[in-house]
Amino acid sequence: MPEPLDARMARLEAEYEAAHSELADPATSSDLTRLRDLSRRVKDLEEVVRVWRDLERSREDVATAREMSEESIGDERDLAQGELEESQSAVVELEERLRVLLLPTDPNDGRNVIVEIRGAEGGEEANLFARDLFTMYQRFADNHHWKLDVLSESATGRDGLNEVVFLVKGRDAWRYLEHEAGPHRVQRVPVTESKGRVHTSAATVTVLPEADEVDVVIEPGDLRIDVYRSTGPGGQSVNTTDSAVRITHLPSGIVVAMQDEKSQIQNRAKAMVVLRARLLKAEQDRQAAAMSLQRRGQVGAGARTDKIRTYNFKENRVTDHRINLTLYKLDQVLAGDLTELTDALMADKRTRQLAGEDDGTPS
Repeated sequence: MPEPLDARMARLEAEYEAAHSELADPATSSDLTRLRDLSRRVKDLEEVVRVWRDLERSREDVATAREMSEESIGDERDLAQGELEESQSAVVELEERLRVLLLPTDPNDGRNVIVEIRGAEGGEEANLFARDLFTMYQRFADNHHWKLDVLSESATGRDGLNEVVFLVKGRDAWRYLEHEAGPHRVQRVPVTESKGRVHTSAATVTVLPEADEVDVVIEPGDLRIDVYRSTGPGGQSVNTTDSAVRITHLPSGIVVAMQDEKSQIQNRAKAMVVLRARLLKAEQDRQAAAMSLQRRGQVGAGARTDKIRTYNFKENRVTDHRINLTLYKLDQVLAGDLTELTDALMADKRTRQLAGEDDGTPS
């Protein structure tokens, strides 16, 4: 049986006050992991507790207005009745707001995000589309004042991208970007097409939460680290030193390679950031008992028929197939205006959570 709202809020309010007190304790500052966890929990509960306290005040207003209405006559009673209706409306609104706030919280909220884009089916046109997607997310990040750092980039001779991996830093980055994971399909006349025929190609997008070092414990003995010379398009060497790094996590088989930096130390540091993110995501998937399904659910096979979104250039149309939303503003979307899409996807997630259709652990 679900915990009654008042009992649950009394528990959460007590937890909020206890966390606040512990944060103020000087002894807490020496435990960085505990300090981080407490700070996140206080941030998570802040708005919930505020709305709860507003609700309690509105309930008191209802009781006061009802008492005044019963004891008054004439104009005073009409005035009290108006205040009663207003307070009752506020209670209903705040209770609904509280129900939304108490939906299962995503453990990745507040984390930075690592995004990987790869050209999939469609040859060079898929790589060119991967470049378009990367530019779209760069502009989207700029619109939200997030910082974007490229971790790894493998370009092609025609300015396409075989692969690009980048880090997006922003408190709300995960909330907006998590739904971008999956196969993206493009329909257009490629620059390589001489007869004006429309081709369909695809690129895959993977979205991972950045992991803190304390989130994932990596034993040095579990790593095989290989170094080699960096190469550019066509395989030619672009560096005279062994600065490129390939890290293999032996227990999981996950391999991360970095070569963009001239320093082996810098490439290794970037590779470890991506490795931690992939290991964190793998552990979260395992805990959800759906690791392989979720991974395939994100990138699929990269086939043209396997897609979450279609970008049709001829009709200036973009369609998100998960929520059956079609917009005739592809030019604006590629310019970084993803607001209508992301808002609709977040609203769909909330609706499914309220209906009990979205997995998650309640607060």
